[in-house]
Amino acid sequence: MDFLYALLLGLIEGVTEFLPISSTGHLLVASAFFGFPTSALNVPDPKAFRDTFSIFIQVGAVIAVIAFYRRDLLAQARRITQDRIVQRFWLSIALAFLPAAVVGFLLRDVIKTVLFSPLVVGIALVVGGVVFLLIESRPRTPRITSLESISLRPALLIGIAQVTALIPGVSRSGASIVGSLLLGLDRRTATAFSFYLAIPTLGLATLFDLALALRDGTVMGEHLPLFGVGALVSFVVAWLAMAWLLRYVSRNSFRVFGYYRIAVGALIIGLALFTTVLAN
Repeated sequence: MDFLYALLLGLIEGVTEFLPISSTGHLLVASAFFGFPTSALNVPDPKAFRDTFSIFIQVGAVIAVIAFYRRDLLAQARRITQDRIVQRFWLSIALAFLPAAVVGFLLRDVIKTVLFSPLVVGIALVVGGVVFLLIESRPRTPRITSLESISLRPALLIGIAQVTALIPGVSRSGASIVGSLLLGLDRRTATAFSFYLAIPTLGLATLFDLALALRDGTVMGEHLPLFGVGALVSFVVAWLAMAWLLRYVSRNSFRVFGYYRIAVGALIIGLALFTTVLAN
């Protein structure tokens, strides 16, 4: 049963990681709803296990980004020692990654203890949905229409916007895309930048969290095949979701994601409050 849950959660991760609707929020709520992990796994702290599983399977999404952009990445690797444009682009990625890395490292325990709850996810989804609708309601003339045109200052500001994604339900891709749109990037460039930014952000967060979980005994070696199933499914589905999203935003706005966030967030808030009333 746990392997079936791992497959389903990998599917949810792959679909939601790069869409601006919060993969962490969806995984947190789905894991609690499914009752994952089951008692058959005998894990000492089920909540910590769920949190670590949700973070680890993001590695599948990271590999999907690398595979999706493999030709561009190889070309950039060949030119990076000589090409100033490539150097500036990866410096912009590093700057955008830094704020969330620092804040996430310093507040990791507080975030996991205080903010990882369905109610927080629901509120964050609704607020983020409203933000998307407000942004799309205003006419904009994009000033930055290619990744190479992103200078260091906008990159840093996008990274600061990404810090808000440490709140479950905000969405890492959603926060970086909103920041990008406000700074003058067009939709396709904003979306592509969020994909590249996922490589260091998700990759290092995953490795760091897994190392701590193995050290603390939250996850043991026997659990790794379960994590592998989730990551593999996430890889395949994330690849497909990226290709779809880039095509979609070339011709459409983000309004549909705003409406989706509000609807799902309101449902989660209602269920969380209903559960609280029943418990009392």
